[in-house]
Amino acid sequence: MQPLTARRPTARRDPAPSRWAYRLQRVMLTPHLRLLIRVGIPVFAGLGLVALYFAQEENRAAVVGAIDDLRQQFEARPEFRVSLASVEGASPELAAAVRAKLDVKLPMSSFDIDLDAARGRIEALDAVKRADLRVRSGGVLQVVITEREPVAIWRTEAGLTLVDDTGHRVASLVARTDRPDLPLIAGEGADSATPEALEILAAAGPLAPRIRGLVRMGERRWDIVLDRDQRLLLPASGPVQALERLLALDHAQDIMNRDILAIDLRNEHRPILRLTPFALGEMRRAQGIETVENAL
Repeated sequence: MQPLTARRPTARRDPAPSRWAYRLQRVMLTPHLRLLIRVGIPVFAGLGLVALYFAQEENRAAVVGAIDDLRQQFEARPEFRVSLASVEGASPELAAAVRAKLDVKLPMSSFDIDLDAARGRIEALDAVKRADLRVRSGGVLQVVITEREPVAIWRTEAGLTLVDDTGHRVASLVARTDRPDLPLIAGEGADSATPEALEILAAAGPLAPRIRGLVRMGERRWDIVLDRDQRLLLPASGPVQALERLLALDHAQDIMNRDILAIDLRNEHRPILRLTPFALGEMRRAQGIETVENAL
């Protein structure tokens, strides 16, 4: 039996989202927004907390102090401690000078040793060409020295100085007889022209035993001083070639054994001979030319 009054049918709820809910869901599906929510916001929050923490001076000091303590504890470990210094490749006198220039108070941590500064102090020594510093296992500071080898003696008004193949000063010399094995150079600027002087000496050949030294003239050319008070005047350019031409001429005519004071080689086409007074007088007498002195 049905009731006298009929019920109204209830309206069914629409399952579809509203317009704003749909737009929100679409925005939430954006990859960049999801990444911002999942990663960005926590990261920004963490950075904000860290900044807030370090905004306090005492907090910053505490963190810096803790880091310094950790660093000092790490650097003070026994495996990083240097207790000995070894100098190799140097003479005893130079080794003592190197140790004084090293200026490192051992024992100390290898982290506290400034190797570059120590290398600079050591290489400031005249006799040191290069210095290699390294910390070896066992707590040893190894210093390997490459010494400058003297190749010539430079005579100046201040005295004698040993120089290497580049003209760099090596050490002072008391007397010439202390190093008779080295050639002698003299004159202003002779040290900077040492490489050229060595080339001239190497090309001297049979004249080498007679060479007493090389004199720098006007800081631009060389004179070779020989025994018997003879002198060879070399040109500013091509001195080795000029000396080789003289050696060839001497081999053909034996002019170096004649009574000659000097040979001027500055004109490559015509060498000029300067005779001794006796040889000049004999030549004039042979030519029938009497000097005023002979006429009187």
